[in-house]
Amino acid sequence: MCSIFGMFDLQPGDDLATLRQQALELSQRQRHRGPDWSGVFVDAGVILVHERLAIVDPASGAQPLRSRDDVLALAVNGEIYNHRELRAASGYDFTTGSDCEVINALYREAGAPADWVSKLNGIFAFALWDSAESRYVIARDPIGVCPLYWGHDGEGRLCVASEMKSLVGLCNDVAPFPPGHVYDSADGELRRYYHKPWRDYARTQGREVAPADLREAFEQAVHRQLMTDVPYGVLLSGGLDSSLVAACAARFARHRVEDDDRAEAWWPRLHSFAIGLEGSPDLAAAQVAADALGTVHHGFVYTFWEGLDALPEVIRHIETYDVTTIRASTPMYLLARRIKAMGVKMVLSGEGSDEIFGGYLYFHKAPSPEAFHEETVRKLDALHSYDCLRANKSMMAWGVEARVPFLDLAFLDVAMGMDARHKMAGQGRIEKAVLREAFQGALPDEILWRQKEQFSDGVGYGWIDGLKAHAEQAVSDREFAAAATRFPHNPPATKEAYLYRRIFERFYPGQACAETVPGGKSIACSSPAALAWDPAFAAAADPSGRAVKGVHQQALA
Repeated sequence: MCSIFGMFDLQPGDDLATLRQQALELSQRQRHRGPDWSGVFVDAGVILVHERLAIVDPASGAQPLRSRDDVLALAVNGEIYNHRELRAASGYDFTTGSDCEVINALYREAGAPADWVSKLNGIFAFALWDSAESRYVIARDPIGVCPLYWGHDGEGRLCVASEMKSLVGLCNDVAPFPPGHVYDSADGELRRYYHKPWRDYARTQGREVAPADLREAFEQAVHRQLMTDVPYGVLLSGGLDSSLVAACAARFARHRVEDDDRAEAWWPRLHSFAIGLEGSPDLAAAQVAADALGTVHHGFVYTFWEGLDALPEVIRHIETYDVTTIRASTPMYLLARRIKAMGVKMVLSGEGSDEIFGGYLYFHKAPSPEAFHEETVRKLDALHSYDCLRANKSMMAWGVEARVPFLDLAFLDVAMGMDARHKMAGQGRIEKAVLREAFQGALPDEILWRQKEQFSDGVGYGWIDGLKAHAEQAVSDREFAAAATRFPHNPPATKEAYLYRRIFERFYPGQACAETVPGGKSIACSSPAALAWDPAFAAAADPSGRAVKGVHQQALA
C-alpha cells in the first residue's frame, strides 16, 4: 500500500507552482504510508502526489503511473490481486509490471467506470486523470480496506487523500469517500458499483456450502494475497482467524511446485508475529499455533505504560475516537513497529471473519437466521470505520501493509452466499462452527476450537481494565458532566471515551472531522441494532467481548 493525494478542478488562473508545493506538504503528512519513493504529476487541471511503499514490482512500479501516450496519470493505494488475468485479457500497451496499471487499461478498454471497477479483485483507492478529456475518476474498494477521504478547499477545488490528516486545515467538509463507489467527473455523479445479491437474506435461503468448498475458497484467497516481491509475514494472535490465515500461508510457503502457479511461494520461511501483556492469552495461544505450523515466531511483550504512552500517536494515526478501535489499535501499532524493524513490509491478517461468520459473542443471541444475516451485512458495511481502519492505519503508521484474505471478494461471495442458519451459534454450538469444521485437522484442537477473544481482550485483560482506571483519574467528574456540551456530536458515554475524544480533537478539530466517526451503543462490537436481541445488552453495553454474560468464559461481573 501507499498513499495518494489529489487536487482537482484547478482553474486557468491558479498558481500551479504554489499549489504544487502545497500538495507536496500536505502529502508529506502521510508519507509514513509510503516511505520508499514520492512521485508528483501536475497538469492544467490536476495535481497528483503518490507516496510509495514498494511491494510489487519495486523496480519499475513508481507512481503516478503514466500511459505510453502520456494522456493518463494514475495514483493508487492498494493491490490488485487479479491483475495477471486482467492483463492477459487486455490489449493495452503496459509500461510497467505494476499490478495497479490494469486500472489504466480498464479505463481505456472497458467503458463506464461503474462497469469496469467491479472487475477488480483487490484493495484499493485510486485517482485517475485523463488529460485528453480533462476528466478524472476516483474509486474505493468495495469493503473500504484502503482508506480514502475527500473534501473541498476554500476555492472549491476537490481534494482527496488516503488519510484525513492531509485534508485537515484545507477542507472544512472532509468526509470518508464511501467504499464500493466511484466518482466520475464526466457527469459529476457518485455511483455505487458494488452490488451483490447476497445482501438480501432471501437470496441466500436454502444455500449450503460444503466444508471442502469453503476451505478451498479460503485457501485460494490466501494464495492470491501472497502476491509480493518483498519479505512478508503473518499476524498470529492464536485466535481462530489469524491461525487459519497462518496455516494456509504456511502451506504455500513450504511448497514450490514447478509450473504450478497456484502452489508458487513468493517468499520462503514464514515469520509470524504476536503481541500482548506479560502472561496474555494471545501470546500463549500464538506460540501453540506457531509450533504446530512451523513458523518462525516472534512473540513481543509490551507493558501497560508503553501502551498508554503511545495513545496520542495512535489516535493521530488511526484518526478515530472509537473506544474499541483505540483499545485494539494500540498493541497493533506497537507490533507494527517491531515488525518494521525486522525488515518485513507486508503481513496477512484475520480481519473480516467475525463479520462474515458472526464470530462476535453477541451473535449467540441472534433470534433468527434472517436477523443474523442482516447483522453480518451491517457489520461488513461498517468495517471501513472499524477493523479495516484499525488494521490499515495501525500497520501503515510504520510502513507495513496489512492484507485481509477473509475479505477477498471471491471468498466473500462464497461465504456470504450461504444461508445464515449454517452459521448460527448458541445452544451448545460455538461461534463460527461452520468455519472450524471446514478446517478440521489444520490446527491443534485447542486453537481450532478456542472461544472468540477480541484482540483488545486477548492481549491481556489488564490492558482494558488499566485504560478504564487511568481515564477515571485523567478525566474529572466536572469535565465529564459537561461532555455533551463540549462534544454535542457523539457525546462520550464514559470517561474512557471522553479521554480519547479529547486527544482526537487536538489533531482533528471541527464538526466535519468528528462526523467521520460513527457512534451509537454497542456490546462486544455489535451494531446498535443488535442491542435489541437481548434485554440485558442495553444495560451491559461495552465493546469488550467479556460484556456478554453467560457466553464469555471470563465474563465481566
